[in-house]
Amino acid sequence: LTSIEDTICKYFVICQGNSPSQVNAIVDSIKEFTCKGADSKPSAIDGLRNAEWVAMDYADVLVHVFLPETRAFYNLEHLWADAKLTLIPDLD
Repeated sequence: LTSIEDTICKYFVICQGNSPSQVNAIVDSIKEFTCKGADSKPSAIDGLRNAEWVAMDYADVLVHVFLPETRAFYNLEHLWADAKLTLIPDLD
């Protein structure tokens, strides 16, 4: 989002897990990685109760972890279609 004026952050990270427990595991992994690797903690995390869409606020970076059907419904990639999209393949 860096090339778009007046956005709420510089970067969106969008990913998904296949179940609520996997979404929670991804969120935990992101928290651990950013704490150790970047000495950074999210200022807010929302959506952990139902784990369909968890948003993590790192100020300039917003991380969204979805269930597949919730990701398809909200389609953030389309909402921010003016932004540069970088796809990172699944490691599996």
